[in-house]
Amino acid sequence: MRIATWNINGLRARLDYIKLWLEARQPNVVGFQELKTPTDNFPHEFFADLGYTALVHGQKSWNGVAILTNVDAEHRQSGLPGEDDWGARLITAEIEGGLEFTTVYCPNGKSVEHDDYPNKLRWYDSLHSHWQQSGHDKRILCGDFNIVPTPLDSWLGTEGDGGIFHTVEERQRFTALMDTGLTDLYRHLYPEEQAFSWWDYRGGAFHRKHGLRIDFLLGTDAAVAATQEVVIDRDFRKKQEGLTASDHAPVYADLN
Repeated sequence: MRIATWNINGLRARLDYIKLWLEARQPNVVGFQELKTPTDNFPHEFFADLGYTALVHGQKSWNGVAILTNVDAEHRQSGLPGEDDWGARLITAEIEGGLEFTTVYCPNGKSVEHDDYPNKLRWYDSLHSHWQQSGHDKRILCGDFNIVPTPLDSWLGTEGDGGIFHTVEERQRFTALMDTGLTDLYRHLYPEEQAFSWWDYRGGAFHRKHGLRIDFLLGTDAAVAATQEVVIDRDFRKKQEGLTASDHAPVYADLN
């Protein structure tokens, strides 16, 4: 089974691009973030023509998450309990074969001086509490986490420490989440590799390798044991057939 996560930065602007990726990579389950599309306006027919069904927790102009699948799936949860004011940022489904799959779009925080920053930390506390409530054995938590776990995951290295995404408080929240029994599937296979999943559109950041790794596939021990490969799909951060990519690359893993 091939699973993936991708912040698509606007569904409507990216449909033809997403089609190219789906046809090229043929994932079975995908967590999308930042749809910027209301649930009622989600283009189900477009994806049905490609062989996929979608479970959607959308929002107009901002946020929004979805799970796209070409295997049997049952919706379990929409929204992070107690965090409705932060919008549509979590959705969970039970996937055939006994996999619980959750995708999240975690708050950005904007800057350490902004009011959104302490709210981001509280949102993470809520995610931590919510995640511990399931006793499911084989679980994936994926998405755009808007945190750089270590200096290795930032083009700035230790020079980024203390800035947004790089703060001690954010990293403490990420570590606490991991301590519930999760493993970073990419880092499990590639412990010393510096690789990024997001690059600013401005300043030629992609070509200058000025990126951050903030998009993760996290899994429980059963998911880790099943993981054969994890890929940060840099080719689909580039223009394809004249179409503009998201500022995030897809990340996918092959599970046996």
